Amino acid sequence: MKVPHVDACTLPTAARPLRIAEFDALFATALYRIERIDARHLRLTLTRDGGLEDTVRDLTARESQCCTFFTFTITPTGDQVVLDVQVPDTQTAVLDGLVTLTAAAAAPTAR
Repeated sequence: MKVPHVDACTLPTAARPLRIAEFDALFATALYRIERIDARHLRLTLTRDGGLEDTVRDLTARESQCCTFFTFTITPTGDQVVLDVQVPDTQTAVLDGLVTLTAAAAAPTAR
């Protein structure tokens, strides 16, 4: 049986601030570069010592469970992790929000 595609976040409202705080913490400590590839595609380069790839994989896996419209691609490259985030045309406003979140939480070196 095919599972219907849901274009909305199913994370309980009470849990959303906690998830946002997790992303904020990741971006504040690891975000190196922000690249908006196009309206549906954001590329984040993260860098930090120890456990970065595991942290990114855990957080994006949990986010994928409640927001199935996100496509996360994780590419480790040396001491960096490149995180590509893609959404369908109907969710570009969500990606816009993520760009705002990353810029607000970013380490001072992020560009």
